[in-house]
Amino acid sequence: MSLRRESGAGARRWGILLPAGALAVAITAGAVVAGRADQEPPAARTAAPVADAPFDRIGTGDLARGVTGLQAHLRAQPKDARGWATLGAAYVEQARTGGDPTRYPQADKALARSLALQPQGNDAALAGRAALAAARHDFRGALREAEAALKVNPFGERALASRIDALVELGSYPKALAAAEEADRRRPGIPVFTRYAYVLELRGDIAGARRVLGLALDSASSPGDTAYVATALGQLEWSQGAYAPAQRQFATALEADPAYLPALEGRARTQAARGDTEAAVSGLEAVVNRLPLPGQLVALGELYEAGGRKAEARAQYELIGTWTKLARANGVDTDLDTALALADHGDRAKALDAARAEWRKRRTVHTADALAWALHVNGRSKEALSYVGTSAPAGCRNAVFLYHRGVIERAAGRTAAARGSLAAALKINPGFSPTGSRAAQSALRALEAS
Repeated sequence: MSLRRESGAGARRWGILLPAGALAVAITAGAVVAGRADQEPPAARTAAPVADAPFDRIGTGDLARGVTGLQAHLRAQPKDARGWATLGAAYVEQARTGGDPTRYPQADKALARSLALQPQGNDAALAGRAALAAARHDFRGALREAEAALKVNPFGERALASRIDALVELGSYPKALAAAEEADRRRPGIPVFTRYAYVLELRGDIAGARRVLGLALDSASSPGDTAYVATALGQLEWSQGAYAPAQRQFATALEADPAYLPALEGRARTQAARGDTEAAVSGLEAVVNRLPLPGQLVALGELYEAGGRKAEARAQYELIGTWTKLARANGVDTDLDTALALADHGDRAKALDAARAEWRKRRTVHTADALAWALHVNGRSKEALSYVGTSAPAGCRNAVFLYHRGVIERAAGRTAAARGSLAAALKINPGFSPTGSRAAQSALRALEAS
């Protein structure tokens, strides 16, 4: 994801995916693992109920209209348990895609209403609760709710997807791969394909991730699906420094949906990496105006900072604190977001506290990276070394993780290792960050000169 991957399917290279699509239609396609693109799915898979609709592939306007329609329907039919479950899931997606965490309590109430009306066999509400828990970064709760939903309906698309997201965010990568393969057998489709690809990417299998996303793009049957998958593929290409292919994928996404925010963000980041700073700033400003989440705010702030616009950069970083307070007030665990933002752009002591808190809850490559970096910026680079093997292991293809590793190694006196890590980061993605890339280049030049 999740994109930062921010949480869940959103623990991706940056931000979250916000595709457009039809409100009540679930997309199915041939299974990726066995290449069964022409296989007729079993009857249990052919029609997804409304409450299992793929809300992570719905455009903001379509979603708003769908919510309005659901609210009207429930005023007329207040005992429709499945309708309440659908509304709860839609509220979760509105919060996630619009950066408005005040929707989470509304989602909680709608899902609780659904379960009160139908306490038994209500897989839609349980799957909605799994999505809500994941959105709030309660990944153990998300896994528990997803498993409960799958006991009722083993083919539920949202529950299958949430289980993969939860296992990824808990650092259970072998189990996440097994869950993705199982989901592909049970309910092959774009939500599963994109998550399966991300699990492969985390394992360092970039070719496999690219193959899966390519198959997913071939199976896309609507503009929303095309925008969703092309953006995921563009993000993957960008993360590997393949800027021309990335730009082509973002163009494909924007041709399908010109207002698709993740594609607009991806295009802007690619423009920044290729040196077109003016276009990149303009693009990210448009994204932040509609989606002021930490990852996007940092990205724009760093572009301002790299261009010498320090006051404007500080203003972006300060907005992160505002979002964090609002998110926490609405039940979102923001420790990872806080650690990453504050380590580079705020109170470093608080960054370390937040990183430690997150590491106690879940041990992933992302939390290991956050803790290692927070320790480093607090002058504890030797202690940070014990975490870089987890955050950037052998075969790592994440430029940011390798950059952090190289800087930490240099500070700890491991100059040969630092040269290797920094060179690897810049080889993989030389434009991974407007400020970080410059710092990596400077550090590597200093090491080579010495």
